[in-house]
Amino acid sequence: MRPKLSLPARLLMLLLVFCAATGARAERLRDLAEFSGVRSNALVGYGLVVGLDGSGDQTMQAPFTGQSLTNMLSQLGITVPPGTNMQLRNIAAVMVTADLPAFARPGQHLDVVVSSVGNARSLRGGTLLMTPLKGIDGEVYALAQGNLLVGGAGGESGGSSVQINQQAGGRIARGATVERQVPLQLGNEHGLLELQLKQPDFGTAQRLVSTINATFGRTVASAQDAGLILLDAPRDPNGRVNFMARLESMDILPVEAPAKVIINSRSGAVVLNGSVTLHNAAVAHGNLSVVIENQPKVSQPAPFSQGQTAVVPDSKITVEQQGTGLRMVAPSTNLLDVVKALNALGATPQDLMSILEALKAAGALRAELEII
Repeated sequence: MRPKLSLPARLLMLLLVFCAATGARAERLRDLAEFSGVRSNALVGYGLVVGLDGSGDQTMQAPFTGQSLTNMLSQLGITVPPGTNMQLRNIAAVMVTADLPAFARPGQHLDVVVSSVGNARSLRGGTLLMTPLKGIDGEVYALAQGNLLVGGAGGESGGSSVQINQQAGGRIARGATVERQVPLQLGNEHGLLELQLKQPDFGTAQRLVSTINATFGRTVASAQDAGLILLDAPRDPNGRVNFMARLESMDILPVEAPAKVIINSRSGAVVLNGSVTLHNAAVAHGNLSVVIENQPKVSQPAPFSQGQTAVVPDSKITVEQQGTGLRMVAPSTNLLDVVKALNALGATPQDLMSILEALKAAGALRAELEII
C-alpha cells in the first residue's frame, strides 16, 4: 500500500507547480505525452489498377505489369500462352500503403493510398483489384480494393497537354478491411504503464509527475528520465482504461520550450519561437553580384586581304556591391522586439540566414540554430 499525501501537501504541490509555470498555457496531457505501445503500424502491398482509359503502363517498358496480370489470371483459372505479347494500356502496377491504428479489430475499414510504380500517365477512373497489405513481419493484416479518387486532371491534343496536380496517385476512403489484429500489451513486465513525452524535458517531466500524484492523492507516477514516466495503474482492464482516460484529460503546464531558430536552406524560410532573445550587436550586410555579358561580334577582313570572316566573342564583366553601413541591433527580450530588430536591417531571407548565423557565432543571438 503506497502512502497517501495529506491535503496540505497536495495543495502545496499544486501551488508549486502553478507558481513554477506562471505565464505558461496549460495543455492536455494527451498533447504532451503518449502511452507506450499505443501506436500505429505501417502496411504495404503490391497490386494492379484496371479500367484506365488508355493511360496505363506501357507493358514493353514495364514488363512486371504483364507478369503480374499473368499470375493473377492463372489464379483465376485463365492460362495465358507463353510468349504472348499483351499490349495493355488500361492497367497499371501500383503500391498500396496504409496505417493500421492501435486497437484495430477485424472488419474495420482503413483509408489507403495508391501510387503508380510504372510509367502510367494517370490512374484516374481506375479500380484497384484485391490487394493484400502486409506488415513488417510478412503477415497479411488487411485487404484493399475499390475505386480510386484522383485529385489531378489533365488532357492532351495535337502535341499540347495540360495537367492539374498529380495523377499518378490516389486514395480510396475506407478501401481496406482489417483481417488480423495486432497484439497490443499495455504496461511493462512489472505491470506498470509507461508514459513517453513527445518532447523529452526534465522540467516538464517533473511537473507532470507532481500534477498526477497530487490529483490522485498518492504516489502514482515516477519519472525515470526526461522522456519516460512510470505509472502504477489498476490491473483490471476496465479500471486501467478509466485511469488512462483520466490522465489524458489532465491539464499540464509545460516548461517553456528552449530558444530555437529553424532555417530551411531550400526554401529560405526562417522560423523563430517565443524564447529567442537578442543582445547588443552591430550588423552590416551587403550583396556582391558578378555579371558576365557575352556579345559576339563579326570580324570582317579588308577587301583582297584573303582573310576569313569570323565571329569574335566580346565579353564584359561587371562587379557590383550593394550594402549598408553598420546598424545597431538593440537588446530584445521578446519575440516581437526580435522581429522588429531583424526587420530593421532590411535583409532578404537569404541574407537573414547568414546574419542569424553570424549573430549566433558572436554570442548576440540567444537561441539554437537548426538547419533543415
